[in-house]
Amino acid sequence: MPQETSYKLFVPEGYKSKLNILETEKAIKAIKDYFETALAKKLRLTRVSAPLFVIPDTGLNDNLSGVERAVTFDIKYQGGVVAEIIHSLAKWKRYALKRYGIESGEGLYTDMNAIRRDEVTDNLHSIYVDQWDWEKVISKGDRTVDYLKAIVSDIYAVLKETESYIKGLYPVLDCYLPEKITFLTSQELEDMYPGVPSSERESLAAKKYGAIFIIGIGGKLKSGEKHDGRAPDYDDWNLNGDILLYNEVLGRAFEISSMGIRVDKESLENQLKEADCEDRKTFMFHKALLNDELPLTVGGGIGQSRLCMFLLEKAHVGEVQASVWPDEMIKECEEKGITLL
Repeated sequence: MPQETSYKLFVPEGYKSKLNILETEKAIKAIKDYFETALAKKLRLTRVSAPLFVIPDTGLNDNLSGVERAVTFDIKYQGGVVAEIIHSLAKWKRYALKRYGIESGEGLYTDMNAIRRDEVTDNLHSIYVDQWDWEKVISKGDRTVDYLKAIVSDIYAVLKETESYIKGLYPVLDCYLPEKITFLTSQELEDMYPGVPSSERESLAAKKYGAIFIIGIGGKLKSGEKHDGRAPDYDDWNLNGDILLYNEVLGRAFEISSMGIRVDKESLENQLKEADCEDRKTFMFHKALLNDELPLTVGGGIGQSRLCMFLLEKAHVGEVQASVWPDEMIKECEEKGITLL
């Protein structure tokens, strides 16, 4: 049976990395160390350890858009029980916040590493995912768009600080981020660019403003289409969104974070029904949430390789992380001067 292979590669005209491979490795560490320390201080987060895999029946794994297959394996000396590599820690973090007794206004963050076996690899996507997963306890009164915007503005301020810091270490790098991030709803974006696919709308808006946060992803728009897919059981589709930057190297929108205020009992009920996923109510996580046993939270993931790729002006995510790539892509990158780690 023939092997299925697929990849997409874009090489910017005249591209040449501004840092060599050793400088790149040193800069990656500098960015990660600075950013996570500044983020923890800004959002009042404590670093914790987190699982690489979970048991599927707990319902703790992130189902992403609902079609991605998790990597699974059986555990020999636990009766052959099957575990699966996490996609993200969106649900697990709410349990951790309760277990650790973290109070409102404070939270946690962790290094999240995952394998997403069904990704079509390209300049931005790898089967290996590394991000800072963070979560913060909030009050019922914080479940508003204004509070969401305040959190996004705090994260963006840390992005700006990190950009200035790495530019100071490597003056050859440029600063692209605008002073402030622009907020747009997914419906406003559709109204601005009617008939244009959502990914193209994102790039047009990102180019116009430099940095945008798109609010409200998962539900249907006036056109009857969704801006993008979201699992129904972690973000509130009315109080979530993506941070997108304009990537000057690639000439397109560049997602750096997916985040949002998490579902409460009411929004979980509504979204499970809309997504025809009410069978998930039998899972441990969903039962706890429906019984008001978990705290109200806001949280998200911030891509570590994505951040490094953007700030170091790299054309390919493989220039800032070690992963597995199709042989054809490796060969083409070598020919075009893109050095994969």
